[in-house]
Amino acid sequence: MAHTTLRVRVSRKQQTQLKALIARPSAPAGVVRRARVVLLSAGGVSGIDIARQLDLSPESVSRIRRRFVEAGVDGLLDQPKAGRRDHAVPADTVEQIIQLALSPPPAGRSRWTTRLLAAAVGRTSGCISDLLRAHGLKPHLVRTYKVSRDPAFAAKVTDVVGLYLHPPEHAIVLSVDEKTSIQALERTQPPLPLRTGRAVRHTHDYRRHGVLDLYAALAVATGRVTHQFSPTHTAADFLRFMKKVVRAYPERDLHVVLDNSSTHDTAEVRAWLAAHPRVHFHYTPTSASWLNQIEGFFGILTKQSLSVMDFPSKRALMDHLRAYLRAWNQNPTPFEWTKPARAIINSHKRMLDRISTAVH
Repeated sequence: MAHTTLRVRVSRKQQTQLKALIARPSAPAGVVRRARVVLLSAGGVSGIDIARQLDLSPESVSRIRRRFVEAGVDGLLDQPKAGRRDHAVPADTVEQIIQLALSPPPAGRSRWTTRLLAAAVGRTSGCISDLLRAHGLKPHLVRTYKVSRDPAFAAKVTDVVGLYLHPPEHAIVLSVDEKTSIQALERTQPPLPLRTGRAVRHTHDYRRHGVLDLYAALAVATGRVTHQFSPTHTAADFLRFMKKVVRAYPERDLHVVLDNSSTHDTAEVRAWLAAHPRVHFHYTPTSASWLNQIEGFFGILTKQSLSVMDFPSKRALMDHLRAYLRAWNQNPTPFEWTKPARAIINSHKRMLDRISTAVH
């Protein structure tokens, strides 16, 4: 079925109003997102690209466009919900609450809470909660981030993502890394099994039986994993694994995506690469391990195979992992990379801009 794309025209006055909405700290998050959709639409950006950039569905983008075409800027504003309590908070008080939530907390406190905000402005905690939720503010929630400062970030992202989206003909693209220090832990008491109304329970204390490292190479096209266990992770261990990978894929050019670990770029490794011209290394930017697809596999392995397990020895740990990897390769699942390099580069630039303008 063909879909007709609404043509969005924005007057100069509407453009000013939309930009003011986006810049206003007290504007609800949903309203800001709708205003951005309209401005991007007016700028000629496709609905698919807008959806990807703002983390929306294409259907949501279409609905927002229609709201604007039918009702203008007012059509983007939140409508009162049936049954919702109306606190009738004056606009200046709303502004005060938002500015407080965005400011440093009182001395001795790590963050603002609804009770602290309520006490500061003379409102109820329920009122504060509703206002914070409407404006997309979560003072209680703190997340970490890591941003690459690699001067060659754009070039490396373009190179690696190009391999994912447009792999070279008659070549194999591999995502390679090592999962280090996997611990063989054995709890001091047996687990209490799952029962109706009660989860499995484990003790907090355990005995250590050593660690091992898992080297892995994920074939991007098929999802198949080549692996090797090692007691250490030195350049020699890495080279030993790469020799195994080369044997697994004879007579084909190998394009290997890997991070900037010191063990991946030693004189010995460079000499080996020179002697094996069909192997090509493609390094991810520093502090950008998420670009390496093998990290996604390691996350799945940790969740599905290692969490809440007991291992009385390193041998038991290796046998357990071998069984998991064997089962994975019987029905391998490749990852589908969809984000283009330009979108990643633009997002990275926006993050750097936010950091540079952050108030310390």
